[in-house]
Amino acid sequence: MKWLRISSALTGIAACSLVLVQVAPHAREAGAILAARDDPAALSELKLDAALAHNDRLVQDNIEAALAAGDGDLADSFVTLAHDRNIALPDDLLSRVSDAVKTENSTSHFARRFATGLVTGNADDVASLSGTVAGDLFVIGDIRDVVREGKHLAMGEDTDRLVLGLATAGLAVTAVTYVSAGGAAPVRAGLTLVKDARKVGRLGEGLAAWAGRSAREVVDTPMLQNAVASGSVLRPGETVSAIKAAFRVEKAGALVRLGKDVTRVAEKTGTRGAMDTLRIAEGPKDVARAARLAEAQGGKTRAIMKLLGRGALLLIGGAFDLTLWLLGAALTLFGLLSSIKATTERLTQAWCDRRRRRRLRRARLAADAALANTAVTA
Repeated sequence: MKWLRISSALTGIAACSLVLVQVAPHAREAGAILAARDDPAALSELKLDAALAHNDRLVQDNIEAALAAGDGDLADSFVTLAHDRNIALPDDLLSRVSDAVKTENSTSHFARRFATGLVTGNADDVASLSGTVAGDLFVIGDIRDVVREGKHLAMGEDTDRLVLGLATAGLAVTAVTYVSAGGAAPVRAGLTLVKDARKVGRLGEGLAAWAGRSAREVVDTPMLQNAVASGSVLRPGETVSAIKAAFRVEKAGALVRLGKDVTRVAEKTGTRGAMDTLRIAEGPKDVARAARLAEAQGGKTRAIMKLLGRGALLLIGGAFDLTLWLLGAALTLFGLLSSIKATTERLTQAWCDRRRRRRLRRARLAADAALANTAVTA
């Protein structure tokens, strides 16, 4: 029975050691991810390690897909990621990416996209954004949007209140930009990007809902309707003054912060990177995290967000599973230590029992010898 107890304890050590060897890597990874949950840059690096470990052609396939979609900027972002990760790419693929980037940055392409952004107010790259921002800085774009959406509102038609609120906020910020000699330009550009993302359907549902609520708070609807009723793009000075009066500056703090964060992303990743962020973001906190990620990862950011989606910004979905890995590892380690303790105790007890028996046997032999000597003497 004694040796059976020792054998069971040794079996426990072997079993727990085997399980711990299997669980420990997952638990270590889970611990690192949970520790990095508030650091988008560190979190994205850990998730990239896992994604790239399972598919060695992941980067190359995404470059091919980006080139097929005519997105040279995204393809170049993946090339930057490949260089950072020491991933070898074919020379012909690198050449195609270089040609695509040159085409996108050519003067003729920039001029064409600038004109498109200026006239339509829609932006999906640096050139068209430049045109859109130019239009908004000269108040034409924002007046156009406010007048159009404001008249829809006045006539009881479907109104995009988010575009209406962002355009109204943009007019007020533009005035500040002129007064501060460009100091508010980053906010202006950020609000324009949010507005453009909404127009082309690339604003995340959660972020759109939040921005819509914020936009409603900054606009005095009755006053805006009166301003729109008499407003016109042909009378920008009068129209801007009337619309600005409907803007509640004290309620605009959240939108201003959003505009700043969007601009921070655009400065590091380009317009398309900012658009990608607005598409996956569920709220302003996601955009703030994306700004931190962009500042840390630079040109790799678009590739990272393409591979990981919103998971590049925060820990989603797997926190419970990660916690289970840690709990499993902790329980297995506890079992191992308990088995070692039990084995040590039982081996020690067996050794002590053996020594006790040997002492008793020697004592009995000594006593028998003493009795024998006594009998002989008698």
